[in-house]
Amino acid sequence: MKNNKKRLKEIISVLKKYKITKGITAEKCRKIVEELGPTFIKIGQIMSMRTDILPQDYCEELKKLQSNVAPMNYDIVKSIIEETYDMPIEMIFQKFDPMPIGSASIAQVHKAILKDGRLVVAKIQRKDIYESMYRDVNLLKKALSMINLSKLMGNVIDFNMVLDEMWKVALEEMDFLVETNNMEKFKKYNKDIKYISCPYVVKQYTNSKILIMEYIDGIRIDNIEQLKENGYDLSEIGIKLTNNYIKQLLEDGFFHADPHPGNIQVKGGKIFWIDLGMVGTLSLYDKEMLMKVVKAFVEKDINEIKTVLLIMGKPKGNVDEEKLYNDLDSIVNKYSNMSMKEMNLTVIIEEFMTLAKEHNITMPKGISLFARGLLTIQGVIAILCPEIDLIEILTNFLNNNLMKSIDIRKEILSIGKEILCSSKKSIGIVTELSNLINTIIKGQSKINLKILRLEESLNYIDKMVNKIIVAMITTGLLIGSSLICTTNMKIKIFDIPLLGFLGFLVALILSGILIVNIIKK
Repeated sequence: MKNNKKRLKEIISVLKKYKITKGITAEKCRKIVEELGPTFIKIGQIMSMRTDILPQDYCEELKKLQSNVAPMNYDIVKSIIEETYDMPIEMIFQKFDPMPIGSASIAQVHKAILKDGRLVVAKIQRKDIYESMYRDVNLLKKALSMINLSKLMGNVIDFNMVLDEMWKVALEEMDFLVETNNMEKFKKYNKDIKYISCPYVVKQYTNSKILIMEYIDGIRIDNIEQLKENGYDLSEIGIKLTNNYIKQLLEDGFFHADPHPGNIQVKGGKIFWIDLGMVGTLSLYDKEMLMKVVKAFVEKDINEIKTVLLIMGKPKGNVDEEKLYNDLDSIVNKYSNMSMKEMNLTVIIEEFMTLAKEHNITMPKGISLFARGLLTIQGVIAILCPEIDLIEILTNFLNNNLMKSIDIRKEILSIGKEILCSSKKSIGIVTELSNLINTIIKGQSKINLKILRLEESLNYIDKMVNKIIVAMITTGLLIGSSLICTTNMKIKIFDIPLLGFLGFLVALILSGILIVNIIKK
């Protein structure tokens, strides 16, 4: 309890230091996260991928966070291993390197050799990390409520929702069995691709707090010179990497959510995907919707893009569909006359995501991670092989996929049905048109109008009429009270007849309310 109070004071002092009550910028947010310590740095890194929750400029700023966490002492690491397995460390490993090869806020990684001679890495979760993160997230919530940041920020960022999402993702990161399951799924989806792999997991020694997996002594995908020295064709690697990632996104619907260069290595002619702690998933429905968007973008079908955007996203409040249509039309026209090589996928995706946000449309987590993944992989490809056209490869994949999914027999039957229905409707239209002309001639026609947002308009008119009525009542009271003042009524207040005084008082109150409402509007 004492430690909690001390930590709460630390959090509040950091928030006050950056004058958070005067507003918060993306840069200020990053500096606060850095100063709050390793727990929040890790969470900030996770949230930098969530453009569906945070504004784009915040995500870009949080990408700069560097998690340089002091490693745990070897004695602590050894005690965690022996407590978890309930046996001496020597019974599991031939050799265990006391110096970690990586140290982060949730875990640190050590190189080791198992008793059977396999070279592995041991990912060891930090001691009491769950309790520490749980405490920090809840204390930050408390600190923000004490400062009442929600009122200050309005609807710009829902900090409680952000913190809840942070904690949810952090829980997944802290359970190494989730990562194990991700690696098994990845292997299953890519089992027929000889040049793609990921480390295998040693299940015998893996649990929620310790992950033992194959050690990949490969070359980082962005180490261009070393790849060339080892005789690799950069263009071939780039095309294979791009095709595989697009397959993960649009065919598997299960993809690496953070494909930065540190998570991709090349070894023995294979591309290895490392660290599958965070993955994105897309349902069959999501994939179909994404393909519809791309197809509509190519065909310049603005209505289809708008419809899909509204179906996939979650509109918050009213959406001005006319403005949305015009904004989408502007983006599509901007890129319609460009060649594929001139287009910048990063810019296009960011424009669409920003547009959705501007119109209060929240995109699902999977779609947001999809966009972030594509942006990140394009950056990797730009380093590895700049001449590769990601948009062209993506378009070819979609075209091939579309052709595979077409059932010629079903399509012919469907077209036949549509022609038959259209013929029947055409005959019906002629009959209806004839009836309409006769009705107009007889003077019996009526026109039905559907007015968009009618209820909202009627409410506005209703409020306006109410104000006019209040103004009329106030005027009546003033005139009536003035007339009463000319009479000789005996009961008086401040030399004003009682009824006149009450009339003036009510008129004053009503006019005051009316003026306040007008100023507010």
